[in-house]
Amino acid sequence: MAKQANNKKDEFEAVQEALGTSEAFIEKYQKQLLIGVGVVVLLVLIVLSIRNFYLAPREVTAENEMYKAQTYFATDSFALALNGDEVDCIGFKNIAADYSMTPSGNLASAYAGICYYRLNDYQNALKYLSQFDGDDSYLTTAVIGLMGDCYVGLGDNAKAISYFEKAGSLKNNVISPIYLKKAGLAYEADKQPSKAATCYQAIKDTYPESQEASDIDKYIARVAQ
Repeated sequence: MAKQANNKKDEFEAVQEALGTSEAFIEKYQKQLLIGVGVVVLLVLIVLSIRNFYLAPREVTAENEMYKAQTYFATDSFALALNGDEVDCIGFKNIAADYSMTPSGNLASAYAGICYYRLNDYQNALKYLSQFDGDDSYLTTAVIGLMGDCYVGLGDNAKAISYFEKAGSLKNNVISPIYLKKAGLAYEADKQPSKAATCYQAIKDTYPESQEASDIDKYIARVAQ
């Protein structure tokens, strides 16, 4: 019992000592601590102000501009969708530049890249597609795959394959098998049938319900010869 009492006394004294040390530290650095807390509070207020009073209104404006450009995009008027009509549509390229910090500005980069691709300007297509940063599985996979298509247009088969395989690895049930097949075809063009077979087999094993899987056996048989 005496030993337990001594242990409790020692623990109590240790706690008191720790509290005393903390109080002494706070007293010594009170000014610096208050300044630090003030800086954190100020930063939080700045972030909230930017989000609520700057970015939110700009996102509304960007969404309105996106709708106008998307109308042209839907009718395959890619030059107008990209550059605007000089009347009331500023186009995806300007939306991406003017509203880059908003979700719509980010999405406009993807649209601008697609427009440039459809206009056969592959370098600018790559520039804008690479600016897109999204977490939507469908669109992200499509953008990465389209970058591979751009490299095909530029005659760089090696880079095209790397993007096709990356798109194929993202496990999107609709888009990934499309680009795995493109990777396989590109490998065939490069006289690498074993690597093409790997891509085709991945379609059969991983995406058996996809459209690409419906006739994939003939591609597997072709590269096995």
